Amino acid sequence: MKKILTLILAASSITGFSQVKQDTSRKLNEVVIRPYFSSQPLIRSTGAVGTLDLNTVTRQSSSSLVPAMNTIPGVRMEERSPGSYRLSLRGSLLRSPFGIRNVKIYFDDFPLTDAGGNTYLNALDIAAAGSIDILKGPQSSIYGANSGGVVLIHPQVLTTDSTKINLNLSGGSFGLFRENVALAKQWKNYQLNLVQSYQRSDGYRDNSRMERKYIQINQKWDYAKNASLEALIFYSDLFYDLPGGLTAAQFAANPKSARPATAATRGAVEQHSSVYSKTVYGGLTNNWQISPAFKHVISVFSTYTDFKSPFITNYERRKEFTIGVRTYVEYEKNTADVNWKFDLGLESSGTSTDDVNSDNNFGTPAGLQAADKLRAATNFGFANLNIDIAKKLLLELSASGNLYGYHYKSSFPVVVSEQKRSFDLQFMPRAALSYLFTPDLSARASISRGYSPPTLAEIRSSDNIINTQLEPEKGWNYETGFRYQLAQKRISIDVTGFYYRLNNAIVRRQNENGTEFFINAGGTKQLGAETSLSAWIIQNNNTHFIRGLMLSNAYTLSHFKFNNYISSGADLSGKDLTGVPRGVVVTGLEVLLPKGLYVFLQHNYTSKLPLTDANTVYAGKYHLLQAKVGIKDIKIGKTRFEIYAGADNILNQKYSLGNDLNAAGARYFNAAASRNFYGGLNARF
Repeated sequence: MKKILTLILAASSITGFSQVKQDTSRKLNEVVIRPYFSSQPLIRSTGAVGTLDLNTVTRQSSSSLVPAMNTIPGVRMEERSPGSYRLSLRGSLLRSPFGIRNVKIYFDDFPLTDAGGNTYLNALDIAAAGSIDILKGPQSSIYGANSGGVVLIHPQVLTTDSTKINLNLSGGSFGLFRENVALAKQWKNYQLNLVQSYQRSDGYRDNSRMERKYIQINQKWDYAKNASLEALIFYSDLFYDLPGGLTAAQFAANPKSARPATAATRGAVEQHSSVYSKTVYGGLTNNWQISPAFKHVISVFSTYTDFKSPFITNYERRKEFTIGVRTYVEYEKNTADVNWKFDLGLESSGTSTDDVNSDNNFGTPAGLQAADKLRAATNFGFANLNIDIAKKLLLELSASGNLYGYHYKSSFPVVVSEQKRSFDLQFMPRAALSYLFTPDLSARASISRGYSPPTLAEIRSSDNIINTQLEPEKGWNYETGFRYQLAQKRISIDVTGFYYRLNNAIVRRQNENGTEFFINAGGTKQLGAETSLSAWIIQNNNTHFIRGLMLSNAYTLSHFKFNNYISSGADLSGKDLTGVPRGVVVTGLEVLLPKGLYVFLQHNYTSKLPLTDANTVYAGKYHLLQAKVGIKDIKIGKTRFEIYAGADNILNQKYSLGNDLNAAGARYFNAAASRNFYGGLNARF
């Protein structure tokens, strides 16, 4: 408690969030971001930042974020079955059999990641996002505990005094249906944004249905010339089946099948294996520009999740409640040659979890197996200094002090009175710089320390045993890179190289019955390179049949190895990191034709990847080809329409997008959909 009070007294705030926008006073179409407090053109960013704008997202199928996210080098997003997301930034999914861990995610100005380290990203509908920024590598100096990176999701907002209504209807193979309505209204000092959506799918595999109902409200009120109040609330009702992993023989014989029964366990269909998750989230932010030099921001947020999951071996019921606060003060001073900004902040949150496991009797809870209550608290204070010299050299120095701890008690099968474990205060620094050689060319370098304590889902995993021996993983990341960008983004090139040394890696293990537990098993050495290229070969040419032609490419090279890594008595040092492909290449081609007609093609090559720590089993490489064609700006009265159709996995590849690593019974494979089609209509009023 004294440490927490010390942090609160030492700091009064937290963080700047990235906001992608178009600054019309600068070069046309120049992307401006705010990942490290100061608004800056992307070309001047000191870190490796991937951005997804609305156009990039809407080029893909509207039913999933996965294809768009995987266009960013260093990002691997998986979907084991519709609605079941996993996300990795520059690393392995060893800690994430399902869900998202070791990545901090914010929505608008509020953390989606709870104090226990878990993030229900699948609660959000794709229509909720206007743009997404991805900060790769450890960002613990500003955003609290993480060793993988940070995702910043921004909702769509209006910037003019107007009204906007969007309606989207789409459908496709395997029973896919989706509708969403977005309403935005801007008055002089008040802004309202409403998003409603519904999506369902029967899924490609047996027992892979999915349904999500979603509604979201954003409001902003400029109640004074120098102050505003923002509110966010969303409700998500998500259901999806869990078809389960298949062995190589089962995957080859019938990839559509769900996990079958064995002599010891029932199958996924018999057990109605699935997830029911209802989440309500709310947040309120007050932004006060005290003077031209001083600003104060304070946010409060809370979330409640009712989670139920009948599984092969048990029926889990979990109720989670999170409450938190974030606040920061900022001082800025500008001179003719030097602009500098100093931020001091604090984020504090707590999550309580009631976790009950019962026998699963064909989808109905039966005999009690275990009942526990857990509470996690995360607190970090930070300082950030940003110095811009002659609009050429940008220096950023930041650091945070992180406190994390949890309480637990058990009522079944053995009564355990409340116990507590606290981790030592961790100091997480970051130093970074970028230099603008010409208006089109910049170079950057950074060093940062990552820190990620065990999540509540790892402390109490599906074996129902509270593991108090897990230690945080920590590591140092070194990276450098350069960006080149011509006016109007005619050509954009981004190259990054990095080396990340992680210690005390938290990894997943499975018992013979398929239940999991986690251990600290050593470390990793992660050497990688990421490149991205986009080029308008033809741009805004109204005199030829092809009005625009853009080529894009993203390449990820991951030379990731275990280091001092012991598993079941065997030294696996030097083995490839489980679940990480050595190379990924994503290439896109967009063609703009007369009368609003467009064609989009994308190819994703992913190399083979190890499924076991010992590298004895691999998932094969695959080539994914997708296409989309449509017509924009069909006008009927004052309404604009867009009609589109597309196809995924055109080459009909048999592959697994969401492998179960080190799986018991060699059930590694979760088959992705075969060749499939979709089409839709978008109306803008």
